[in-house]
Amino acid sequence: MIRRRALLAAPALLAAPAWAQGFPERSLRLIVPYAAGTSSDIQGRLIAARMTDALIQPFVVENRAGGGGTLGAELVAKAKPDGHTLLLGSNGPLTVNPVLQAKLPYDVETELAPIALLSRSPLTLVVRADAPWADVAALVAAAKAAPGTLTIGSSGQGSATHFLIEQFQSAAGIRFTHVPYRGSSQSVPDLIAGNVQVVMGEVSTTTPSARGGLVRVLATTGPARSALLPDRPTLEEAGYPGLIGGSFAALMTTGGTPAPVIATLLRAVRTALEDPTYRTRQTEVGAEIAEPALRAPDTLAAWLRSERARTKMTADAAGIRAE
Repeated sequence: MIRRRALLAAPALLAAPAWAQGFPERSLRLIVPYAAGTSSDIQGRLIAARMTDALIQPFVVENRAGGGGTLGAELVAKAKPDGHTLLLGSNGPLTVNPVLQAKLPYDVETELAPIALLSRSPLTLVVRADAPWADVAALVAAAKAAPGTLTIGSSGQGSATHFLIEQFQSAAGIRFTHVPYRGSSQSVPDLIAGNVQVVMGEVSTTTPSARGGLVRVLATTGPARSALLPDRPTLEEAGYPGLIGGSFAALMTTGGTPAPVIATLLRAVRTALEDPTYRTRQTEVGAEIAEPALRAPDTLAAWLRSERARTKMTADAAGIRAE
């Protein structure tokens, strides 16, 4: 009987993932390629705290801003491939810069290894609270009546907000005059001041102004309604199927890192993503936990390739170039 049970259990043992023995053997570095206080920095510190508990090793979060995320990504790409150096990846270093920058100092396909998508943060299409457009349809009608006369602010040339603006214009058959800012923290105040008429901004930045009665959110850009703005429709609900986008947070490490090490990191990530406190905090900052299908290296790699292809298509069609 014992022998029979052992034989029955053998296939399951063989199929089990091989966790890295002795990893991690020291503290880990999480490189956030943006300044402290940004949404990426918040995402990085949230996941680092939970993974510290899971791996029983401290995380050191380092902000290495520069080049739209390129500087930090390069640091991880060139690190020793042992899993002790991680990247809080986002649109810039993973899907935008590889398209817009001709001489990227790292190969996004071979020098960075995906672990899991952590979260996605939808954007919002907003106008002043006293604007004459009550919904997306009214705004589109006004833009069609006077092409190029309405101004729309983004978080910067080549940002996630800029790409959504271009995709929205293409889907609706309209044309705004694009005004790039250095983040929604600048574009939203300018909207409130009346210096720009429309803004595509991060939900975490626009929600406080919406709750304060200063701006009106016409739509969000996620696959479902935002938990922060449950009464606001998505662009898909407003009549634009497939018009989904925003920023994302993905955990990456150095290319060539052994599979058992990545498997150990993945197990820690999945444990963190199921933590109720982590999930609550994500909702508070306007992020949505990534769907289970993208919490794996292979599926994340395929998704990033598709996002780069979509980014290139939009950039080519709109003539978007790096600043």
